[in-house]
Amino acid sequence: MNVGIVGLGLIGGSLARSYSSKGKQVYGFDTDKVVLDFAKLSGAVYGTLDETTVQACDLILLAVFPDAAIQWLTEMAPRLSSQNIVIDCCGTKRKICAAGFALAEQYGFPYLGGHPMAGTQYRGFAHSRADLYEGQSMILVPPEHADMALLERVKELLSPAGFGSITMASAEHHDEMIAYTSQMAHVVSNAFVKSPRAQSHKGYSAGSYKDLTRVAWLNEDMWTTLFLENRDFLLEEIRLMQKHLEEYAQAMEHNDPDRLRALLAEGRLCKEKVDAV
Repeated sequence: MNVGIVGLGLIGGSLARSYSSKGKQVYGFDTDKVVLDFAKLSGAVYGTLDETTVQACDLILLAVFPDAAIQWLTEMAPRLSSQNIVIDCCGTKRKICAAGFALAEQYGFPYLGGHPMAGTQYRGFAHSRADLYEGQSMILVPPEHADMALLERVKELLSPAGFGSITMASAEHHDEMIAYTSQMAHVVSNAFVKSPRAQSHKGYSAGSYKDLTRVAWLNEDMWTTLFLENRDFLLEEIRLMQKHLEEYAQAMEHNDPDRLRALLAEGRLCKEKVDAV
């Protein structure tokens, strides 16, 4: 199997390490030549992904920002064929999928939206790991009339990465859910550490603080792009959070233990219901 990977940061670099560790031949591209050279020296990447080698790739993974993915795909689309399956790994799906499906139909290559649900608070190839995706979920946005043969082929091509499950979704539903499960968590974490008390938390914090603040250490360039692309769904979640926080604040302002107890019980029961699924 030949795999092409565009973007060798944490996500793309981990994919490169994963596939190469399973004996697959990986061709990589990164706008930073130092990163590409380092990936080759480390053994994660065999050769450079370019106009020639891209045609030999069974699978091409686009692990860059949505606009960069669209630009690369637009430039390379005329060189792709039915033998080159392309999957993007962007954090939002509506914009990239609209462009990807249109190009795939025009030039006759298979394209699916994708989102590997794994990551860390760190960035860059230096922090990439071959086991990053082991047991994790991969979300796929297939074309409207995808047949089972294509989906089975895609699952086969993704298997070396070690994903524990494949979830199928529309681009719209993906973006709606990710606004809550991923983007909102980053907003809350990032805002939470802005308290002046965060600077003197040592000795007063334990697991709850660590869990809540882990993703505050983010890549602001990437998340700004993703937040703004998904701002309709993310704003819904922010407004809903503001509403719930105000409910707790009002219960305390009115020194109302019954109301506060009810709100806390409501949250606990929601969590119990979620964990029971």
